[in-house]
Amino acid sequence: MNKRVFKYARKGHKWLGYLLAIQLFFWLLGGLVMSSIPLQKVHGKHLANRSLDNPFTLHDYPASLDQITKQFQQIDSIQYRHFLTTPIIEVTTNKGVFNFDGQSGRAMSTPTKTEIIANANAHLLIKADVAGAQLLEKGAREVGHRSNVWQVSYNDWLNTTVYLEGDSGKVITVRSTLWRIFDFFWMLHIMDYDERENFNNPLLISFAASSVLFCITGIILLLQNVRIRRRKPITRADQSK
Repeated sequence: MNKRVFKYARKGHKWLGYLLAIQLFFWLLGGLVMSSIPLQKVHGKHLANRSLDNPFTLHDYPASLDQITKQFQQIDSIQYRHFLTTPIIEVTTNKGVFNFDGQSGRAMSTPTKTEIIANANAHLLIKADVAGAQLLEKGAREVGHRSNVWQVSYNDWLNTTVYLEGDSGKVITVRSTLWRIFDFFWMLHIMDYDERENFNNPLLISFAASSVLFCITGIILLLQNVRIRRRKPITRADQSK
């Protein structure tokens, strides 16, 4: 191979190494951290249930479905669920989700702070005390910036946080320190420092392409050090020994 190729490969490999060193370290460290934390624990499945079994039967929903459904032109689905000790009829339409008291048929009352905390505690799987509860007009990134959500925080060592819908009291998600650590390294891994969701962002693609070039130049430099040993021809003198 031409010596000039090795010269350019050596120079390119050096500068690509300077450029990629920190990011390669983050990729490797992030891969180690993310592969070390089980996804079930990241999602907080050991901390709180997303939903609870419905203790009610159809007989506990005496409200007239006809009276409820005639309020809407198009209905996508109807679900029977509950909130604390109240049976709830959930109607999903093209205009949103509406909740009704399964006994009276009236629109579900907006849950109070006390009811929200009681529902969060009912879903909790660990022993912890409530550290605080607040209604957020717009939630944090860890709840997808959703509007009108309750944030119930606990004082356990993982800083468990349960997010619930402000209108219905339904649990949206559970977050903890483990999720936040995973999310931080995920951000470093995909190099999306804003929303941490775009796996196809130009910065990541550019660094990935540079990493491929880094490997190619490294392979070329390895070839430079390979010495192909030619076998020495066997002479008659050698054969007579």
